[in-house]
Amino acid sequence: MNADQRAAQGRKLRDKVPRASHAGWAEPRNRRDPLEILLRSNEGRIPELVPIRFGRMSASPFAFYRGTAALMAADLATTPVSGLRVQACGDAHLMNFGGFATPERNVIFDVNDLDETLPAPFEWDLKRLAASVVIAAEHLMFPNSDTARVAADVVKEYRERMFDYAGMRALDIWYDKIDLRKYADRAGDPDVVADARKRLAERIETEQRKTVADHLYPKLVSEEGTLPRIKDDPPLIYHPNLEQAPGLESGYTDAIAGYRKSLPEHVQTLFDRFHFVDLAVKVVGVGSVGTMCSVCLFLAGDGDPLFLQVKEARASVLEPYAGKSRHPNHGQRVIAGQRLMQAASDVFLGWTQGMNGRHFYIRQLRDMKMSAVIEDWDVGTLRLYGRMCARALARAHARSGDPAAIAGYMGSGQSFEDAVGEFATEYSQQNRKDYRAFLKAIRSGRIEAIVET
Repeated sequence: MNADQRAAQGRKLRDKVPRASHAGWAEPRNRRDPLEILLRSNEGRIPELVPIRFGRMSASPFAFYRGTAALMAADLATTPVSGLRVQACGDAHLMNFGGFATPERNVIFDVNDLDETLPAPFEWDLKRLAASVVIAAEHLMFPNSDTARVAADVVKEYRERMFDYAGMRALDIWYDKIDLRKYADRAGDPDVVADARKRLAERIETEQRKTVADHLYPKLVSEEGTLPRIKDDPPLIYHPNLEQAPGLESGYTDAIAGYRKSLPEHVQTLFDRFHFVDLAVKVVGVGSVGTMCSVCLFLAGDGDPLFLQVKEARASVLEPYAGKSRHPNHGQRVIAGQRLMQAASDVFLGWTQGMNGRHFYIRQLRDMKMSAVIEDWDVGTLRLYGRMCARALARAHARSGDPAAIAGYMGSGQSFEDAVGEFATEYSQQNRKDYRAFLKAIRSGRIEAIVET
């Protein structure tokens, strides 16, 4: 079947699920208590760290949104579904995109957090991204007219990029990437783009100077005593006890062996040059706080370190609504999704299982990873960044889904972007309402929150 025929199939889906049906958001009468969903998402987390998670979420409606992927998944499941599935991110908000180095040491922009990845309707990711742009714009106190325009811009960029992918050969889609050094925005203000490229070039140059041996190692490791040891900085970095990490007694030999087995043969050869030295729990992000995340130090010799980030992988928040993963290990689910969605992935990506039955995925720690800091942005910068995220999301979806069918469903006019833009604007109000209920629960003592200083 050629691209035109697949696009026609996508257009036909509008008869059953019109594009306008994606517009707006009204709280369902039987909507579950959002606080109940949040509290249930704490099951299995490290109890002492949960108040830190809630403290970070209490900072603003934008911070709250970052920690409520489970809540929005439940809400999205009540909205119309196009029937077009992709490998979805599951948590496609603005801060889960960014720059990082490829194995060839190029710096690309892509989705960079895929803890919740699972096959699901394409529009779920797009709606979460669009809503995050609206919430970010409100956080930055932009006028309502600018906020609506930025949201529509994001959906338009996704639609237009998907139309491009619909006409490309499969291998050309697979090889496509967003090179941060060469990024060009065809719809943006030339002055904003030029300024962004200059700042990106400076940021890349700074990150390239931060080598693991010269920057990360002295920052994280103490050499007092006979062996190097990761520095404790409780409650954010600390060495676990035997109850928290049963593999501690054996030096995590079984888990490391399982991880090694998950690596390609040529990477196993590289990994074998390193030996395990130390592991410490390291609190990261907003949504991940309380899960068993840690940093591991390996050495190939003096002055030759490797830091691996070990992140607990739990069932995706999409699973109750999109179906169970076909992978027996949720770490494997994350890695499979990452390799499907990203243009290039970390050479040390792998997965394993702990002695306590927890699933984990593993990657290098901070391999030139560059995340956005939105606090000083103007409207033009947010529009530019939102379009970058939309382009990356369209490319990721085109790799696993049918870009011609998705493009056919969305069409060439404004109907779809207007609908999703309206959803994003109205869902931002739901987020604000839920955030107020969350703060009330903290004040009443129903929820404990620790605000870091």
